[in-house]
Amino acid sequence: MTYVQKTGLAAMATAVILGAGMAAADGHLPLVALPDDGDRDYWLPEQVNAEGALDALQEVVGTDAVPFSGTLEEPIQIALIYPSADTSDFWARNYLALIRRLDELGIPYETTEFASRQIEHSLQATYASQVEQDADIYDFVIFGPSELATQADNIDKLAGNPDLTTFVWAFHTPLQYLDNQPANWFDFSSAAGALVMCDYMLERLGNDVTYAMNRGIPGITDNQRSGDWSACVEENGNWELAYEHYGEYSREGGFEGTQLMLQAYPEATVIHNANTAMSMGSVEAQLAVDAAQNVFSTGWGGTGLELDAIRRGELNATPMRMGDDVGAATAEAIRYHLEGRGEELPFVFLGRITVAHDEMSEEELTALQEEAFRFSGVDALER
Repeated sequence: MTYVQKTGLAAMATAVILGAGMAAADGHLPLVALPDDGDRDYWLPEQVNAEGALDALQEVVGTDAVPFSGTLEEPIQIALIYPSADTSDFWARNYLALIRRLDELGIPYETTEFASRQIEHSLQATYASQVEQDADIYDFVIFGPSELATQADNIDKLAGNPDLTTFVWAFHTPLQYLDNQPANWFDFSSAAGALVMCDYMLERLGNDVTYAMNRGIPGITDNQRSGDWSACVEENGNWELAYEHYGEYSREGGFEGTQLMLQAYPEATVIHNANTAMSMGSVEAQLAVDAAQNVFSTGWGGTGLELDAIRRGELNATPMRMGDDVGAATAEAIRYHLEGRGEELPFVFLGRITVAHDEMSEEELTALQEEAFRFSGVDALER
């Protein structure tokens, strides 16, 4: 890539967002206080979004692009720090959605990717330090943390640099204790997805079910994807947990956890998986002992790999994100910031989630997939 200095518009946008971050650190957030704020170290999206801002951006993302109204002397420089070396195609798809929406917007750009696996926390920290030290090179940094609390210091450091406009991908719970808030957060609500999945599974499978879970890494994401779902099925359906395994969001973890479940807890007829990688490992373990038809298995996110597994009858259901929304919304946020309109954006953007499952027709699955992957394409991505 060619290193360039910041354009006047990009520098102006950075200054605007730095001011917003400082305001947040000075106590201007939350916009709405809740009684349990003292029991959490993060805010909920509804506490930090101005009324109507999220709906407005969702509408913009779902319609044709309105071209960037300004001019740039040189391409903007975007650094992406994310665990894109993992099995999930969430990162690759949203990268494609980001750049293709930028193309539609007429914003010239150059990107530099810093890839890792989700369990490589130290490597991500090294990347964050590198980008922060080279802040004069970049205009925007998109950070997809390996885990939110683990990378909090790095988010704070990047967001506090006046030469960078920082976005966070794949989390929607702004930490209360950050001195410097990122400009915007982009995600799908794991808590909302857990409740959508809970409602679906209770309706389909009924009450008094014994289940097991391949959980991810202890933290906010797994607390919502696994913990909120578990609490919901137990409270509303009298389900019983037989075993839970922390698979660190890896294919190997899902495989090993499912092996243990099948061998030691045959009474568990449902296996909940907290991400794509673990669900793929879980499917492999089931197929290895011809047990796939005996267990109801879930994924998370509705990635291409999961939908293909549903079509093959290997996976039963998944809470499906309209996956390209995050990348497209980030491109729009870049436009807003360059145009000096960052204050119009929601502080936390959330995409839509529905359930994809094995009782859908091919036509239904295809329509859902085409909507979700309208920028990145419905075919499985090459890795």
